[in-house]
Amino acid sequence: MRRLLPGWVKWPQLDVPLLAGLLLLMGFGLFVLYSASGGSMDTVYRQGTRMAVGLVALLVLSQVPPHILRIWTPWLFVAGVVLLLATWLFGTGRSTNRWLDLGFIRFQPSEIMKLAVPMMMAWYLHPRRLPPDAASILVLVLILAVPAALIARQPDLGTALLVAVSGCFVLFLSGLQWRVILGLAGLAAAAAPALWYVMHDYQRQRVLTFLDPESDPLGSGWNIIQSKIAVGSGGLLGKGWLNGTQSRLEFIPERHTDFILAVLSEEFGLIGVIFLFAIYLFIAGRGLYIATLARFTYARLLAGSLSLTFFVYVLVNAGMVSGLLPVVGVPLPLVSYGGTSIVTLLAGFGILMSIYGHRNFIR
Repeated sequence: MRRLLPGWVKWPQLDVPLLAGLLLLMGFGLFVLYSASGGSMDTVYRQGTRMAVGLVALLVLSQVPPHILRIWTPWLFVAGVVLLLATWLFGTGRSTNRWLDLGFIRFQPSEIMKLAVPMMMAWYLHPRRLPPDAASILVLVLILAVPAALIARQPDLGTALLVAVSGCFVLFLSGLQWRVILGLAGLAAAAAPALWYVMHDYQRQRVLTFLDPESDPLGSGWNIIQSKIAVGSGGLLGKGWLNGTQSRLEFIPERHTDFILAVLSEEFGLIGVIFLFAIYLFIAGRGLYIATLARFTYARLLAGSLSLTFFVYVLVNAGMVSGLLPVVGVPLPLVSYGGTSIVTLLAGFGILMSIYGHRNFIR
């Protein structure tokens, strides 16, 4: 096949183990989504279409050399900030301004920043000596804080925190001393109480519900209570595919999006959850391995941040579904029904593929 292609066409250099892990995860996700959506093939088709678009983005980005991505990074970051500002005037959504509707496509600009923020921070650190000095840390905090604040204003506190986490991983991987890390963590903890006063009423209610879900079992505590019932009723082996009572009788809210892990736990039990988490661990671990192969700072920091942030999404969703964390509206990666988030995730893995495919090039 390689000989049949023209000389100017390069054969895609994809990391086969990572691609296999992603395909396995998406296939299993579609399997679970069919049950979670009540047997809706239309939902499965739409999810499959979005995954196909994401795979195209993965394939395209895998062929772009990392040094070209580095050149484009500031433009992507600025475009993302401009789109976030545009949501102030043109944003749509249910009681929020998270979406931009261009007529032919509807998307969340905040999803772009999940890639743009770690890319921009890695871009800034690339030509500088590591670990960064105090002046560089201040600049990095500013790069992180501006989009996080704009996203929190939409309001979307969950996504804002995840964007901040992706930037924090870049800082962590840049070689900061532990005393500096602990100092920054202490400042963040000291500022946390002030967050309560800028949160919206529904966000405060989520925190209060997390602390005591039984205080309003038929209202704000319903989601967490029913989710924990579904998780616990699955036992070791689960009730079987399409046999989950909590999901089939519609006790679980948002069962095909944010709480799809509760459906999986009820139908496939602890064994199914372990299988799913094994796939996630493999994908994240493979991403970190690719980071060790990177030949320059930008690629190494970016690959490490994308891999660790991906697994944080999994932990946050699992904590939310099991009642260990407040409900923040974070979907289960490549399993929950979604649009922009799926394409963004697969685009991020396209960047990892690019770093792997160009690991032998020094620029």
